[in-house]
Amino acid sequence: MIPDSPLDVVFYRTESGKEPVREWLTGLSRQDKRIIGGDIKTVQYGWPLGMPVVRKMEPGLWELRCRLDRRIARILFTLQDRQLVLLHGFIKKSQKTPQADLQLARQRKATLEQ
Repeated sequence: MIPDSPLDVVFYRTESGKEPVREWLTGLSRQDKRIIGGDIKTVQYGWPLGMPVVRKMEPGLWELRCRLDRRIARILFTLQDRQLVLLHGFIKKSQKTPQADLQLARQRKATLEQ
């Protein structure tokens, strides 16, 4: 049996051509980027995954849970065909995922579906 091929990873792109998750990642330390990249690769090659790496937020929207040195990062993503689309990334500062971050990911997902 041939294993499923890995998902393609793509960054959400705005109409103006910006890639917010890529821009957010560039502002992080090399070590943080390495950890987050490894977690993205885990999802890319191991999908479908659940806790503790991935948490389903709502239909069609998941949260990649990254444990950094002294912080926690989250990347909200969706799937389109065999593409893992990274919608929004942030450093988590509270117990619950902030509604503003969740709403932003929902808006970007809706834009993709148009």
